[in-house]
Amino acid sequence: MTKVPRSRYGLFGALVGGLLWTDLATKSWAFKSLGYEYRHSDWSWSTGFFWGRFSITFQTSFNRGALFGMGQGWTGWFATLSLLALAGIIYWLFVRGEARSPWVTFWMSLIAAGALGNLYDRLGLHGCTDQAGRRIFAVRDFIDCSIPGLRWRGGTWPILVPEFEWPLFNLADVWLVLGTAGLVCLGVWSDGTSRPSPEIPDQDPVERLPPAAGATHPAS
Repeated sequence: MTKVPRSRYGLFGALVGGLLWTDLATKSWAFKSLGYEYRHSDWSWSTGFFWGRFSITFQTSFNRGALFGMGQGWTGWFATLSLLALAGIIYWLFVRGEARSPWVTFWMSLIAAGALGNLYDRLGLHGCTDQAGRRIFAVRDFIDCSIPGLRWRGGTWPILVPEFEWPLFNLADVWLVLGTAGLVCLGVWSDGTSRPSPEIPDQDPVERLPPAAGATHPAS
């Protein structure tokens, strides 16, 4: 086990705790304020962005799949994968010692917070129930965005789409995407200078040996 500075444990715990609380608090606010599911907020905002428009509003939805609605109906499998991912993060950071890097600790904290936030929902701990009173084992999504996009129709060049409707998501999804992107960029831009280089002796080791008994130095 590689020794890790105590400050890294504090950094990891503070980031994961704060980001997890932010995710759960915003999801609870959205579902209590709007109800569920497919309830829209009166608030929305949009602006021109590149070749189209960016807009954002709130709409509640239960996601029984993975990130951005992929893999619907596999809630149990994704919950298991989240647990394995969290165990891997802890091992990688604090057993292998990768937490010695503050940037690795930071980005992995985002991924851990995102995984925990969605795992909380997949286990049904949010307390939401259906009309029959049965607990809902699904992730709460509420952020509805549209952005300029691209579309291919068999040609060489894509077609510019002014507004592409992005799948509903939550802040846990944002933490997962940012953390993964940060780790990728860190790996691409890292040049290995942070690793300690082997020490190079100042002189030939033979010259540093003590003289043998009875040996005399040549006259200068």
